[in-house]
Amino acid sequence: MKGASFAWRRTEHAQIVHGRILCRMEFRDVLKRRRIVRAYAGEPVPRETIEWIVGTIRRAPSAGFSQGQRFVVVTEEANRRAVADAVGEEFYVEQGFDPWISGAAAIVVVCTREQDYHERYQQPDKLGTEGTEIVWPVPYWHVDAGKAAMLVILAAIDEGLATGVFGFPDERLGAVRDLLGLPDDVTPVEGVTIGHSGNDTVSDRRSSRGTRPRKPLEELVHWEHW
Repeated sequence: MKGASFAWRRTEHAQIVHGRILCRMEFRDVLKRRRIVRAYAGEPVPRETIEWIVGTIRRAPSAGFSQGQRFVVVTEEANRRAVADAVGEEFYVEQGFDPWISGAAAIVVVCTREQDYHERYQQPDKLGTEGTEIVWPVPYWHVDAGKAAMLVILAAIDEGLATGVFGFPDERLGAVRDLLGLPDDVTPVEGVTIGHSGNDTVSDRRSSRGTRPRKPLEELVHWEHW
């Protein structure tokens, strides 16, 4: 997508009032609808909509604006099935879930290129006090991949769609890399499914959200100090 597409896509489904773009869904409503969905209706999603959703990668924050996030977007049915087979979709099917990975309209494989961060932090304005690259306290290339994934999830929900998330078991990682043709310096982090929600009552009964309560807010958020 070219840069101008960003503004055009949003105004197509929004109103401009006093110079402000008002989207069709309030952010609080988007958050309320945020949940993992493991059943899809099979209805296709227009390519333009998927392009808008994955285009949010250019708005994702990254350390030093390293921009190390990468997406592989899988929409063809045969390719979706191949990804699902590679990551072990049968594990879910055996538990009574729909084949939700292959059944999604699109799969976004969220990846990261660690070297982008090292290259950025070896530039003069990012060098440490001793003139060398900083010691990374945490792997920000994975942190930032998560940020990009969340933008995909929220953008999809804003489009009236549902999303799910799956990981890549270590023993299956090689097969996923080969299938997608990933370069050696690009690492897959997680997969995000996108589509129109189907009947997902199995998740309500058997997934973690159905069997585990939400932790109280005071256990998760601390003010001023722990």
